[in-house]
Amino acid sequence: MITQRLQTELEQAGLQASLLVRDLNTGHEIGIEPDTEYATASLVKIPLALATLERLQRGELDGTTPVRIAPGGPTTGPIGLGRFRHPATVAVDDLLYLAMCLSDNVAADTLFDLTPPARTTDILRAHGIHGITVRHRVRDLNETPAERLAPDETHLAHTLAIQAASAGRGHRIPQLDVTRANSGSARAHVDLLQALWKPTTIHPDTAARLRSLMADNVIRHRLAPEFGTDASTWSSKTGSVLNHRHEVGVVEHRGGEAYAIAALTASSVPARHQPAAEALIGRAARTLRDHLRAT
Repeated sequence: MITQRLQTELEQAGLQASLLVRDLNTGHEIGIEPDTEYATASLVKIPLALATLERLQRGELDGTTPVRIAPGGPTTGPIGLGRFRHPATVAVDDLLYLAMCLSDNVAADTLFDLTPPARTTDILRAHGIHGITVRHRVRDLNETPAERLAPDETHLAHTLAIQAASAGRGHRIPQLDVTRANSGSARAHVDLLQALWKPTTIHPDTAARLRSLMADNVIRHRLAPEFGTDASTWSSKTGSVLNHRHEVGVVEHRGGEAYAIAALTASSVPARHQPAAEALIGRAARTLRDHLRAT
């Protein structure tokens, strides 16, 4: 069976994986352990963007409102506002772009100041999305053991991430504990994608704007190489923390086909950079999509 073969390949490469591919036109799907929960890292920015856009649509927030952001705040990040050396003023609407398209952590937490994690979860529940829970801000991801070690000792943090997990998905590192961290499964993220691409309860304008933001996302190195072509559009969001590597998105083909794809993984290899693993995640997702397309 194709799922068993792919799961074996992933395990041999040191990857635990939760994958799901769903045809958004027919509802048919195929997956590997799609209901297993993972800590979701920056995937949380999709629910955050949905909550922010919904409040903008209701008139509770104004996208033109300027927000002053000073450097040296509690949230850091390798790109975007976290690298600014001087105060900046950014409109709420532009914070959405930075958070979703550049995965800017400071922008995301500034949006969480407006719509806290608990309210973001409530908005998900209101739209029937029950498998994703938002519990904390993005800055908590900057407080893992990796930030306390020198760059040449990062492998020690990854070793702890690998060895400190429990059978029940708990973890000594809070950011990886699905009962304490932002969490969700591949199925839940595909459900969220379906709610955005085939909106029923989400306002059409809100869904369209979030689809546009995901299409403009520039950090898309896991699945995009397998799904981005001249005859298709790939819209997605990645998430990474320690040994966790995720990407969720939708590929839309010129002929009208559309597939929602979620790949959530955890590596048992104590290394920060694993290009072969990244490539395998993409190939596994593509193989599942091709199989679903052919049946």
